[in-house]
Amino acid sequence: MWVEIVIRELNPITLVAFRVLFGLLFVGAVVIIQKVQLPRTFKEWLPLFVLGLTNIAIPFFLISWGQIYIESGVASILDATVPLFTILASHFLLDDDKITTPKVLGLLVGFIGVVVLMLKDIGAGTNTLLGQLAVILACVFYAASSIIARKTTEDTPALLRSVGSLVSATVVMWIAAFVFEGPIKIPTLPITWIALAWLGILGSGLAFVMLFYLIHEIGPTRTTMVTYLFPLGGVTLGVIFLNEPLTWQIVTGAVLIILSLVIANWHPKAVEQKSSVTN
Repeated sequence: MWVEIVIRELNPITLVAFRVLFGLLFVGAVVIIQKVQLPRTFKEWLPLFVLGLTNIAIPFFLISWGQIYIESGVASILDATVPLFTILASHFLLDDDKITTPKVLGLLVGFIGVVVLMLKDIGAGTNTLLGQLAVILACVFYAASSIIARKTTEDTPALLRSVGSLVSATVVMWIAAFVFEGPIKIPTLPITWIALAWLGILGSGLAFVMLFYLIHEIGPTRTTMVTYLFPLGGVTLGVIFLNEPLTWQIVTGAVLIILSLVIANWHPKAVEQKSSVTN
């Protein structure tokens, strides 16, 4: 919802530039207060720079651009496909997270959910479908980034991973904003500044600290399950505050995508063990 509010006044790249700047200011303040030492060598900064591109700059731009053409509720439902892409990436890139039968079934159900969700816009024009594909591509980047973070920055504290990736994303996005969307437009509406602060401080700063901490503690697949909450929150806020329509395709697509995640993360043995302990 917040992205859709800002996109009414700012272009996509400028939106992302302001968002990551707010996030960097927040995390940077925490680093200064806690007197955390920043990375000093190029070798330490390189994976953080890559994360800044793959986990922040590129997906943020894709989502912001996509929401020019699609409702915030639809975008939030598509966001819930991140764990499905993470399951696929984990199978090929991690040794301890392979594909199982429930995961395959979950991927199939999730794919059907995405198709159903996109049905309502087949006749709405190319831009609408491209907007949805842009959000899906952003989800692919998010999934890949969770694996990259696990493999290349495992020993880096979450706070350093956050500030490092936000530094690179901020530099890249402000350069891109001046090159492709200059002169930079400064927001004039108070609601735009409120939305940017929300997206930057909570949605970028605090969120990335928590994200990298959870990736380290419980792994990429379980961490990305937080997107379970996106469809419910996004659709509800969009319908209430932005007067977005609630269609059967949106409801069905959301149910199928959430169901696919439940199936993909189903562990029959764990259920049997819990049942035997209870008995």
